[in-house]
Amino acid sequence: MQNYYHICRQHHGKVARITERNGRVHVGRIVRVTRSKVYISPVGHGGHRGYGYGYWGWGGWGAAYGIGLGLITGFALGGLLFW
Repeated sequence: MQNYYHICRQHHGKVARITERNGRVHVGRIVRVTRSKVYISPVGHGGHRGYGYGYWGWGGWGAAYGIGLGLITGFALGGLLFW
């Protein structure tokens, strides 16, 4: 868990694909990182912002939501996803 905390902090503001233990995949811009969660704002194909709830969240408009760091099993940067 500590490793994913540091990875997420290092890539704050960048688009990433995060995979949970249960296989659920999240693609979004990292807008906040705490010791227990990473908060992302969803993006669509090509790195453009996707549909969201439309409230003001950390880092701007969008649907920022938290993912428990203990649930993460995979992490990839968005630049590797949208080519």
